Amino acid sequence: MRKSFTAIVVASVGLMAASAANAACTTVHTKGTAGSKDSAMVQAWEAQLQARGWKGWIEFMGSGMKVGHAPGYKSAKITRQKCMPGEMGQVCYISAALCD
Repeated sequence: MRKSFTAIVVASVGLMAASAANAACTTVHTKGTAGSKDSAMVQAWEAQLQARGWKGWIEFMGSGMKVGHAPGYKSAKITRQKCMPGEMGQVCYISAALCD
């Protein structure tokens, strides 16, 4: 009985470690709307940071608002982006993975 319990604990710890590794990165899909493509991309990227609890947002705003720049994260990767005419001029969609 003791061996079975030990095996279950070890398996559970392994599952928790795997879940923690996967939880370190999150992918969010956001949208930005503005008069130009560049401004709509900034709006969409700003929404990326806001969707995750505003981490790094102040630094982003103070450092030139470069799309893809994610202060406070180990890595940031835009996995998909698309812009098109619409709403206030341009609408841009971004999917990005940010890792803690």
